[in-house]
Amino acid sequence: MPIAQLISPTTLEARKEQPGLVILDCRFALEDPDYGQRSYAEGHIAGASFADLERDLSGPVTKGVTGRHPLPEPAALIERLQSFGINNDSDVVLYDDGPGAYAARAWWLLAWLGKRDGVFILDGGLKAWHAAGLPLSLDPPATVRGNFSGHPDKTLLLGAEQLQQRLGQPGLTLLDARALPRFKGELEPIDPIAGHIPGAQCAAFTDNLGSDGRFLPADQLRQRFAAKLGERSPADLVAYCGSGVTACHNLFALCLAGYPLGTLYAGSWSEWINEPSRGIATGE
Repeated sequence: MPIAQLISPTTLEARKEQPGLVILDCRFALEDPDYGQRSYAEGHIAGASFADLERDLSGPVTKGVTGRHPLPEPAALIERLQSFGINNDSDVVLYDDGPGAYAARAWWLLAWLGKRDGVFILDGGLKAWHAAGLPLSLDPPATVRGNFSGHPDKTLLLGAEQLQQRLGQPGLTLLDARALPRFKGELEPIDPIAGHIPGAQCAAFTDNLGSDGRFLPADQLRQRFAAKLGERSPADLVAYCGSGVTACHNLFALCLAGYPLGTLYAGSWSEWINEPSRGIATGE
């Protein structure tokens, strides 16, 4: 079974009463951290629990040390996933408003802990759900605590010092998921320093999607990333973004395209710029 799987709104509607199915609402807004919880309370897919990016899918921020969304401690994350009702053999559906960035973060965390089958992202998210004319619910989920027992896979992560040592190596493909103006250093609405990690290529996560907000077909995604990889091995690919969230969207899209699960620099740009000795590049 492929590690990256999509599910359509109509398929989820038909399956949402399936025993053992867990649905997580991952909506979030960087400019309004309470948006997701508020939106969930106003209506969500029936049976869904709410997974907050900052409270559930990230660890505590240490100013000047970590990035904006550090990884949660594995034990705390496992406990939270169990509270959502996730078992080792559960099917899990993840959704957000549509682009899939926050759902992809949850997908990557599950993969990091070893759950790599039966995990789906709702293609097009809640926007596609509305377009299909499907209802929302105000009812809380009837959740029974799960028994999920994961173990973090260190091979999926690269730290800042490790990445710094690899910069300039001919085999490295370093993909930045932020939009081109932020990558080029022309615009930086979130972090205090603009630019990108030297040697990186801009691979804006939004380019994984079609005009309808759904993921591009696998062959188109493969063409996209093949152009970024060139002759280099996908095994040496490292993904990053502003804080380790939208980079997961690229990692999910790479898997949809048939590539193996790549490496995440979880601290990303917001961690990288904490150390003045680390290089900064601007332009393309």
